[in-house]
Amino acid sequence: MNQSEPLILLIEDDSQTRRFLKSSLSNRGWRIIEADCGKTGLALLKSDHPDCVILDLGLPDMDGISVTRRLRQLSDLPVLVLSARSQEQNKIMALDAGADDYLTKPFGSGELQARLQALLRRVSRSIGNFESFETGQLRVDLARRKVFIAENELRITPIEYRLLSILIRHAGLVVTHRQLLTEVWGAEHIHDQHYLRIYMGQLRHKLEINPARPRYLLTEVGVGYRLAADLE
Repeated sequence: MNQSEPLILLIEDDSQTRRFLKSSLSNRGWRIIEADCGKTGLALLKSDHPDCVILDLGLPDMDGISVTRRLRQLSDLPVLVLSARSQEQNKIMALDAGADDYLTKPFGSGELQARLQALLRRVSRSIGNFESFETGQLRVDLARRKVFIAENELRITPIEYRLLSILIRHAGLVVTHRQLLTEVWGAEHIHDQHYLRIYMGQLRHKLEINPARPRYLLTEVGVGYRLAADLE
């Protein structure tokens, strides 16, 4: 096994799901270590130093949100949470607790691998260490704070640019309403989702060919927004 490939920690109590995850990830060439409960997973985090964590919220020994908070105290590793469709509030809580992205069960191996690749890219991505971002016809010159669609410069307000820069920092990953509101307007505005609807609507009208069917700024219903990455 290639030791240079990412090491993924699976924290999942369902053996069938664990087998599916292990098979999908091993076929990609990634290395896998497994835990069937939160306590074992946290121990493996300390001993084996994985590159990424996949965490099921429904664990037998610990609440998944508590595990997420503990993971974030121990490490800045990317965390992908697994959630049942009926656990929307738990997804939001996990993301606000420090998880980076989520997958809703059931999911396919292609989606799983795409989300993990986005997470692993996040490890080396920060606004400070690269000068531009591109996806599809969208290009953002981060050094000069300029935004282009098909080489045409757009007029972007400071708040619109701030929202876009946060989504770029997490490109390919979901960013919750709470996180966006906190970073742009402050913690006292975490319930003012109408702010986001207004400004995301304005951004879509500037970036998208058809704002009603966005290509770049995607809505995660009830959770937040995701900037599509690696578009042709």
